[in-house]
Amino acid sequence: MVSPKTQVEELQEYFKTHNKTREATKAHSAKVHSVGWNCDGKRLASGSFDKSVVIFTLDRERLNKESTYRGHTGSVDQLCWHASMPDLLSTASGDKTVRIWDARVGKCATIINTKGENINITWSPDGNTIAVGNKEDLVTFIDARMHKILAEEQFSFEVNEIAWSNGSDLFFLTNGQGCVHILNYPDLNLQQVLKAHPSTCICIEFDPTGKYFATGSADALVSLWDAEELACLRVFSRLDWPVRTISFSHDGKLLASASEDLIIDIGDTETGEKVADISVDAATFTVAWHPKQYILAYACDDKDANDRRRDAGSLKVWGFTE
Repeated sequence: MVSPKTQVEELQEYFKTHNKTREATKAHSAKVHSVGWNCDGKRLASGSFDKSVVIFTLDRERLNKESTYRGHTGSVDQLCWHASMPDLLSTASGDKTVRIWDARVGKCATIINTKGENINITWSPDGNTIAVGNKEDLVTFIDARMHKILAEEQFSFEVNEIAWSNGSDLFFLTNGQGCVHILNYPDLNLQQVLKAHPSTCICIEFDPTGKYFATGSADALVSLWDAEELACLRVFSRLDWPVRTISFSHDGKLLASASEDLIIDIGDTETGEKVADISVDAATFTVAWHPKQYILAYACDDKDANDRRRDAGSLKVWGFTE
């Protein structure tokens, strides 16, 4: 009698036939820093060092460039869509602004001026608040409907990435000492400090189901945490370089992580086992799973094939059958 396949084996089999890549070439004139899908999975946004945001639509297995948003006067370092309204996108830039864009009209809906060069942004799952962090470790909280600054919190340590709990009532920061600081919201009182890694904690991501969050670190490790118990469940250690970017699949079963390694690792959250990996030609800046399918968008530090001094400015989407 043949024993039934485990979940990991089923996923490994799936990706043996769903491992083709689509590339959006020359989407930007410089490197792509951030990619993200909107909540219904019909649009993919990319933000670049070239100061622009490009919106793509996904039509079955085709990526089509829909529009380019211009207006930022500095690098677009991170972007974040509204969790339930598929047309609203927020972007953080080195030009000391946050912009909210409306994809229905293809325009900037509002500009919020902030105090410093912004490097990361996260929109609360309830849609009410946008938090943005800058190079001076100041985090600004913005009312997403009134477009007013609600609070500013200056931290005395290096703030690397920020994230909301799925209930929007806790706010998480990763720092240069390998810790995760957890504050309640809106009071912003420190609730707990987790010692997550022995070296700089770079990135943090919550799984859409609310079961887990994960952190990536300069020690090349990814740690998976129980979001309720705040306990570390397991560690992924297949990468050799500092982990820059992580993303959970829509069902929380898969965790993608990437670095300067020439692979993107895809692991099973239940067991930590490797499910698949994606070969890349350069360091990866950003990865993002589709909100409904096993399709992963990513962007690397690729160079132009004809001129190695120039950035390719491309992004890729992996998980197709042909």
